[in-house]
Amino acid sequence: MTIRVLLADDQALLRSAFRVLVDSEPDMEVVGEASDGLEAVRMTKEQRADVVLMDIRMPGTDGLAATRMISADPDLADVRVVILTTFEVDDYVVQSLRAGASGFLGKGSEPEELLNAIRIAAGGQALLSPAATTGLISRFLAQKDPDDDRDPARGERLDSLTVREREVLVQVAGGHSNDEIAERLEVSPLTVKTHVNRAMAKLGARDRAQLVVIAYESGLVRPRVE
Repeated sequence: MTIRVLLADDQALLRSAFRVLVDSEPDMEVVGEASDGLEAVRMTKEQRADVVLMDIRMPGTDGLAATRMISADPDLADVRVVILTTFEVDDYVVQSLRAGASGFLGKGSEPEELLNAIRIAAGGQALLSPAATTGLISRFLAQKDPDDDRDPARGERLDSLTVREREVLVQVAGGHSNDEIAERLEVSPLTVKTHVNRAMAKLGARDRAQLVVIAYESGLVRPRVE
């Protein structure tokens, strides 16, 4: 099955480079290019993209707003947004994850990292690297007063989780895969997947990346200050 990729970046040169890279792979193809957020949302619908590589800073409607629009559209529930950023630690990246992006990738990443990110995001598995996503959020939140990042509403929603679902959520926030969590909790990977899916449904999370954000926002997990 071919992965349909949409490129959203205001720099034509970068889009061209990404297109050559993506189109060189037998299992994926670029179905469109957008230079601003509104165009990205429109083309995502028209071209039925599976994955959108979204730049944050674009003129007009930026990548953050566009990500929110895509995440809020029921018709685009299966679309995965991968944020491309020049900065490793960026307030906008965290906001994008909260808005529904599946993860992030630095523009300086190696070609294989980008291609792998597209495949993982399209597969709906451990979207991008959970450990990398955790690292970004940890470093960002560690710069603030932890009490300021607690979301009372999210904290109350955690009450709907079972004890085991909370345990699994903590492990997900730690950047561990289903297999690793299964080994740590001495259960099957299928059981872990079931707990993850139930936690996502109860907390209104689109994917694992958002579960990580919720774990930090609610105060269930605290960032490490190095």
